Amino acid sequence: MSFGGSFPGPSLPDAPGPDASRKDPNYVKEAFNIQYNWIALAGAAAFALVTGTAVPLALAGGLELMYLAVVSQHPRFQRLVRSWKFAEEQKQNERKLTDMLRSLPPDMQGRYLRLAEVCRSIRSNYGQLSSTSQIFVQQMDSRLEGLLHGYARLLSAAFQQRQYVKTTDPDQIKKEIAALEQHIQTDPPRVQDINRKRMEILSKRLEKYQKIAENRQVVDAQCSAVEDVLQLVRDQSVTMRDPQQVSDQLANLVHDVEQTEQTVQQVESIFSGLTPEMEGIMQDVGTSSTSISGQRTRIGS
Repeated sequence: MSFGGSFPGPSLPDAPGPDASRKDPNYVKEAFNIQYNWIALAGAAAFALVTGTAVPLALAGGLELMYLAVVSQHPRFQRLVRSWKFAEEQKQNERKLTDMLRSLPPDMQGRYLRLAEVCRSIRSNYGQLSSTSQIFVQQMDSRLEGLLHGYARLLSAAFQQRQYVKTTDPDQIKKEIAALEQHIQTDPPRVQDINRKRMEILSKRLEKYQKIAENRQVVDAQCSAVEDVLQLVRDQSVTMRDPQQVSDQLANLVHDVEQTEQTVQQVESIFSGLTPEMEGIMQDVGTSSTSISGQRTRIGS
């Protein structure tokens, strides 16, 4: 498989099909924007221009209102529109997944591709079952694709955390805090206020580092768990003929992956917690600089 093509796993866990509606689209707008409707309206406008009368426009307007009222409420048209939206979401998911995987280092890309191959083996083995078992096979296939998507997101989070841990030195942060604590009593009052906020920021950075380092181990363990379970399912698929049992195993694994992703999101929210303090420090620094500049101007004059 090359990275120029589509990657497996274009949908989320238990993704609804085209007939399911997450958010109802504007069916009137969709009916209006159909190509043939625009052609008909353009034809009516051209006919009115040739004849020099507004009668064709009036007739076209009346027919257009009837068309929009009838077609936009028709169940088959609504299903068609939902299928368009679903296909569009599928393409967006594929593009996001491809971009996500391209941003990963080669070793993580290889891990994903190997797991995708495991999933293909599982599909191939259970695809030979009787038609009565296909409903469970389809459910299992949906969960496999969802797991691949979740696995890719976990790999992306693991890479970001790896980069953060690699570029952050907690010992240096501790040294900076100790240096500020040592001189804060002898600093001018204005500098003391700024340095106290710096110490608070540095302490939060240290706390963030510790949480990310701990969460990194959780993410790595969950990625390994996904690999182990899917490899076990592949081994079982050679002899096990009950796709429902496999689907239940995958459902439990999906739940574990979702919980790990929630943990990742909670840790990521720590990053946004530094913004207000940083803005306060910048405002204080700006005020101090203005004050010092004013003092120098008065002295110079």
